[in-house]
Amino acid sequence: MRYFALLAALVAAPAMGQASPERLRSDVETMVGFGTRHTLSETQSETRGIGAARRWGKAQFEATSKACGGCLEVVEPERVFTGRRIPEGALIRDVVAIQRGSERPDEVVIIMGHIDSRVSDVMDAVSDAPGANDNASGSALVLEAARALSQQRYPSTIVYALLSGEEQGLYGGQLLADYAKEQGWTVKAVLNNDIVGGSCGSDGVCDNAHVRVFSEGLRADASEEDAARMRSLGGQDDSPSRNVSRWLDGLADDFVGGLDVRQVFRADRMGRGGDHLPFLALGFPAVRFTVAIEDYQHQHQDLRVENGVTYGDTIDEMDFPYLARVTDLNIRAADRLARAPMPPVVSADGLVRPDVLLEWEPVAGAALYRIWRRATDQRDWQWRMDLPADPAADLNSVVLAPDRGDDWIFGVSAVSADGAESPVSSAVPGGQFAPLAAGH
Repeated sequence: MRYFALLAALVAAPAMGQASPERLRSDVETMVGFGTRHTLSETQSETRGIGAARRWGKAQFEATSKACGGCLEVVEPERVFTGRRIPEGALIRDVVAIQRGSERPDEVVIIMGHIDSRVSDVMDAVSDAPGANDNASGSALVLEAARALSQQRYPSTIVYALLSGEEQGLYGGQLLADYAKEQGWTVKAVLNNDIVGGSCGSDGVCDNAHVRVFSEGLRADASEEDAARMRSLGGQDDSPSRNVSRWLDGLADDFVGGLDVRQVFRADRMGRGGDHLPFLALGFPAVRFTVAIEDYQHQHQDLRVENGVTYGDTIDEMDFPYLARVTDLNIRAADRLARAPMPPVVSADGLVRPDVLLEWEPVAGAALYRIWRRATDQRDWQWRMDLPADPAADLNSVVLAPDRGDDWIFGVSAVSADGAESPVSSAVPGGQFAPLAAGH
């Protein structure tokens, strides 16, 4: 459901080129051509294994950077991880391209996808594991987004990341989340793209009109005391990630012919995980994009034909026009987020009073603030009011009457001079776009 609109007087966002299905297919074909991209596979070969795939991904980022006059800094965070699926330890390396913001470079938007693949046996690092949809699709999306967005300049930083080690234990996500913390980044949003290139399931059900966005409810970085306050005061449905999901839903509705967002109010699919989860654990807002209909016969499967059924994550099962539309949504989201200010930190006081006092500290780049309200039993924001930003104010406030605080959830978003609006920051415990725990 659409829940925000830009002021008519504000300038529209710059037009973004449409993602190319042909280029996405070419990138996926190249990744499939490495045979396997298993995290524990060959690293020295130039034609096979995870090492060759990572080097190719790095070369793609470098070519994009050359085309934009050196606007991308390519780095490769790495660390040795040991775990149940890496019993002898392995060096995990991510390939990351950083497009520095011109005004607020520490504010960061991350678009990412894992490049590693697997077959039925998660420890089989030798057999062909094409990993077309899971997750060459997400990696191709990241590369295409970098090509499009690098043609613009933004106040905030955009990070494009190809992650390794996801199938062995979300290690690439952990590595990048730790890197973000070490760099002191203020993470505005993490857009994790994992299995985003198919539109039909193994049961024949198809849906090429929607993409699912998963978001957490209670925050993963909440202490027991934090969680108790969220349950008591209504913060269980207003994490930053949940508001990023709402924001994406509204953004998708703004573009005729694009995909509709199907919001899924859980951190990930039932009993499964993705590379956004380590970011949530550190208190960074993160969501997962995934196809509307998963095809379980064509992911995490050995290449085979069994009882007349073909198994394996092969390119012929993909829908590249659909992948292009998911890519376009990511491009539009990153464009808007990188231009928008940070969501402010908001508090609400409605204790034993016939009105509600909202207060928030100013944020850099805000031309106006948008006050939001919705009933406590409603999913989407229902009412709004705009207030011009006062550059001299140390603290912003507004009294809403005759609103009774018990009956409503309140929030505030920030809008830039060119009309880019941030996600809403809810005035509830855990609503702020910042880690909760000290030291995070």
